[in-house]
Amino acid sequence: MRDYCRTNVVASRKVQTPAKRMLFHFFVCALVFSFSFAAFAELQQVSVGGEIRIRGRYYINAWEEQRPLPRRIADALLPWRPIGPTGTMSRFKWDSKGKDWTRYETSVLLNFKADFTEDVSAFFELYDFHIWGEEFRSNYLTGADSRANNVDFTLMNQAYVEMRNLFNQPLQLRIGAQNLLFGGGWLLSNMMTPSQYISFDAIRATYSPGDFTIDAFAAKLNDSDRVFKESVNLYGIYGTYNGIPEATMSLYWLYLRDDTDIPRPERTGWGRWVNNKRGLQYGSTNLHTLGYKLSGGTGNLDYNLDLAYQWGDAEHLGSLFKPVGRAFGDTNAKYDNYAVDATLGYTFKEVSWQPRFFLQGVVFSGDDNRDISFWDWVNPFYRPQASVAFNRLFTEKNYMPTVNDNSWLSNFIQASAGVEVQPTEKLRLHFHVAKDWVYSPFNPPKSMRVFGKKMYVAPRLSFWTDEGSRDLGWEVVAFARYNYSPDLWFMLYGNYLWTDDALTKGSFIHFYGTEYSGGSNDKNAGYLFWMAVLKF
Repeated sequence: MRDYCRTNVVASRKVQTPAKRMLFHFFVCALVFSFSFAAFAELQQVSVGGEIRIRGRYYINAWEEQRPLPRRIADALLPWRPIGPTGTMSRFKWDSKGKDWTRYETSVLLNFKADFTEDVSAFFELYDFHIWGEEFRSNYLTGADSRANNVDFTLMNQAYVEMRNLFNQPLQLRIGAQNLLFGGGWLLSNMMTPSQYISFDAIRATYSPGDFTIDAFAAKLNDSDRVFKESVNLYGIYGTYNGIPEATMSLYWLYLRDDTDIPRPERTGWGRWVNNKRGLQYGSTNLHTLGYKLSGGTGNLDYNLDLAYQWGDAEHLGSLFKPVGRAFGDTNAKYDNYAVDATLGYTFKEVSWQPRFFLQGVVFSGDDNRDISFWDWVNPFYRPQASVAFNRLFTEKNYMPTVNDNSWLSNFIQASAGVEVQPTEKLRLHFHVAKDWVYSPFNPPKSMRVFGKKMYVAPRLSFWTDEGSRDLGWEVVAFARYNYSPDLWFMLYGNYLWTDDALTKGSFIHFYGTEYSGGSNDKNAGYLFWMAVLKF
């Protein structure tokens, strides 16, 4: 029985299980846990819970139709300029030829919690995500069934042991695959999108004396069989103070270290020795994040402030920024970025529908070093720098859904204002207007329009550029959330974007400032989705 669980569930991170067998595996393992642990500890209580999310998405005039995605500007037209891992490829078109795109998706969480003593428990959770139609492999014309040749996204999301009141102190220890959700998911979250989840293989200790809560954790993100080599680790200390009435303060430090090898171009040890003497070698990535959070309210006023500063070596990112024709990227790339998210709201509680007006400002800094001067262009020893933006780590915050439904935006600024109302106890309505900018814009090659088509004047002269635009555009956002019951709620969301020059000319804002987003004309776009969520 134990072998069954180990083979079919624990190993599901490597061998994915079809979704239709998810319930069967779950209940078999629940029985195994119940009987096997009985020999060591008395099972006091067993609980079952979970969640079902169903979401439909519709993009209007946004997605590129061609596959593979075309280059907006050929890399060969940008000599000496470190473009980045994806060059000037854009998955969005932002012009009249953009593609309307839609899909439906379902995610399922199913968990099992076993309490063995008052202070010892185990938690196990299965997760399935699929896109509608992906799992249906039966041919209606011939009856052929190819489902056996396909796998699903079903995997183990969480599996940990929890111990409480260690040493007769308010100390809790959690070991295993688990969610790491802090600060409302601004940098550490349990979700990647509104319907996709993420967990961490980690050890977490929580100490809660009085008004303080201190969390310390260490997570393994990637590993090999080599001791202390080729691994990616995340460490953090997150402290929260609740002793101030109607306010919560948090101070935290996060440290991500990446020791995985970076490919080198040398074919011989002699070549490696020479380049090392020239300073052309890569080390580890060391990303430090120091952050502060303040949230709360007084009377009708509410507020939230997130601040963070990042520093450290960005070696793995620098290796991706190679000028055309060059073997090495930036071997001295550094993180030196900041981020701010500030919200101020006021609720008229004595007024019908209790309207809440709010203002919000967001900044994720970035450096775009893809432009060079004439003297850099003629200097054969010039070594360009990587373009490093604020790394949002494992965030779930989405500020511009028409451009970014996966929370990957950086090198980005937004200012917004809006209102929320509560017409009934179950219905909440939201509306806001936002203005979006690029923090550090990209300067494209000098161009002119001939018969309405963009033509580059002298692209090989990469110092001769047009001034990039900071203006991403305006957007309006509206959504309605209806709580049908304490367990079930629905949402209908709409976003419309009036694009401006920073999208039509192009800027690097995707994937934390490493991927280009650009089109050819000024064309607007939109995004709609509906969602149903059941928790049990």
